[in-house]
Amino acid sequence: MSGTDVVTLRPRRIRLVCWVSAVVVLVVFSLIATSLTGGTGNGYGTFQRGDQAAMIGLGVFAALAILLFTRPRVEADALGVRVRNLLGAHELPWEVVRGVRFDRGAPWASLELHDDDLLPMMALQAADKEFAVDGVRALRRLHQAHLATLAEGATGR
Repeated sequence: MSGTDVVTLRPRRIRLVCWVSAVVVLVVFSLIATSLTGGTGNGYGTFQRGDQAAMIGLGVFAALAILLFTRPRVEADALGVRVRNLLGAHELPWEVVRGVRFDRGAPWASLELHDDDLLPMMALQAADKEFAVDGVRALRRLHQAHLATLAEGATGR
């Protein structure tokens, strides 16, 4: 790998599921909104246009919440790795990374840091099978290349 290689990884299967689910939720909430007409039952109230708009608004918020699961991404290059999960993002140089782990039965891969902490990488999910394995291998190659560069610098070559 050259020093300019950039590895960008995003989950595949969950993105498809989320986009389809978001569309379905929006359609269902819109259909419910159009059916809100007439009386509210035995009471004196009636459904208004505002009630319909509120139901569509709830559908939009629910769809956006579902699409939040498409946010995870991992980008890595010779200098370090950038991990963006659902709610947080981390930018780490390779010096603080001890290794890239993908334990059997784990839902996603993680970075093992030198302070014995684990940083989950939700972009590399077990559901993506070979794509996730290939992504972990690419990250390990970048990490090993960085370690080799450090070793060369330490021996004075």
